[in-house]
Amino acid sequence: MQGDHLTVPKRVLTSLAPLLSFIALLSLATFPARSSPKRSGRAARVQTGLDVLEAQKFAPLRGKHIGLITNHTGQDAQGRSNVDLLARASGLQLVALFSPEHGLAGRNNDNVSSSKDPATGLPIYSLYGETRRPTDEMLKGIDALVFDIQDAGVRFYTYTATMGYCMEEAAKRKISFYVLDRPNPMGGEIVEGPMLDPDKTSFVAYFPLPVRYGLTIGELAQFFNAENHIGADLHVITMKNWHRNYFFESTGLKWIPPSPALRTAKGSVLYPGIEILQNSGVSVGRGTQAPFEQFGAPWMNGDDVAAALNERHLPGMRFVAQSFIPVGGPYSGQRCAGVGIRVTDRFAARSMRLGLEIAEILQRLYPKEFDTAKLGGLVGNADTVQQILAGVAPEKIIASWSDALSAFDQVRRKYFLYK
Repeated sequence: MQGDHLTVPKRVLTSLAPLLSFIALLSLATFPARSSPKRSGRAARVQTGLDVLEAQKFAPLRGKHIGLITNHTGQDAQGRSNVDLLARASGLQLVALFSPEHGLAGRNNDNVSSSKDPATGLPIYSLYGETRRPTDEMLKGIDALVFDIQDAGVRFYTYTATMGYCMEEAAKRKISFYVLDRPNPMGGEIVEGPMLDPDKTSFVAYFPLPVRYGLTIGELAQFFNAENHIGADLHVITMKNWHRNYFFESTGLKWIPPSPALRTAKGSVLYPGIEILQNSGVSVGRGTQAPFEQFGAPWMNGDDVAAALNERHLPGMRFVAQSFIPVGGPYSGQRCAGVGIRVTDRFAARSMRLGLEIAEILQRLYPKEFDTAKLGGLVGNADTVQQILAGVAPEKIIASWSDALSAFDQVRRKYFLYK
């Protein structure tokens, strides 16, 4: 119990000293220290684009009438809302608010209606309701749009499509576009997954990218602006102290779930490869305490699937049988037998490889229950889905992505804002 103390006589400690030293050495030999990011020393806390803009006393926005595209993640280092900060800032005028999927508060899972902000009295225009794009009426009197939303670093996360659509509408009307940059939760080094087929663009696939593209939201805005020929008057307020090898845990920032299901920073590392399974008839743990850190179904045997995955010796991950009851998504309210995923090294873990391995195992063990063809909605690459259906080994499927990923990697590097 807390507060209880055990007093050990000094002579006993002295006699135990050799044994304690041996145990300490043994522990070091048995459990070596995890490899750390490249940079050594105590890292400075990351300052987001919003923090940097505050330090500049909002100078880049002075004299402008602003529309703010944001949600609950738009907070500064002190937890203050960007809405409040911009509404009170001198020398500029906040005219309207625009919200993405899940609404301004980030709680909705259905279409969201436009409304009014009770604190400021400003209109909140939903970009996940009757329209996905800001209209002439919404943009009336605005000469600068500011985008400040924490995204997930994943192609099918819809906040990036919202940004792309808003950039397009801003470019048409000669409205300046500002992105307040925020970290990619999975860092900026690793690129993974198949490229989107050019004919499959949609609200969950704005532009041909791999599933995990390794760019911050500001870098992605630059990429979209040039590669999709948007031609917006784009300005990125860059972060300070962020490095490409930083996962979210390295930033010193508080994790604010960017959407209702993405509750943990650890889950964000697994999200790309686990989320693709849901349309095929698998619960990904929505509504539980650890979504995307587990998957299952009533028809699954968790022991069998966990054993099959552990036999693959996937780097940075291990697997345990685990049952759960999802609250949302497939089998909501039903007990699902399944698998818990333990990330032992997020630098080594590859979630898209994991998704392929799971799909291959479930297709083999449960061909009637697991609908492989429905992976295509989020995978976005017909050849990859065909290879899974044909039973091609996951490592060979990954090898087939190599040339396209190498070409993409060369292009994305043109838009790097950080080392």
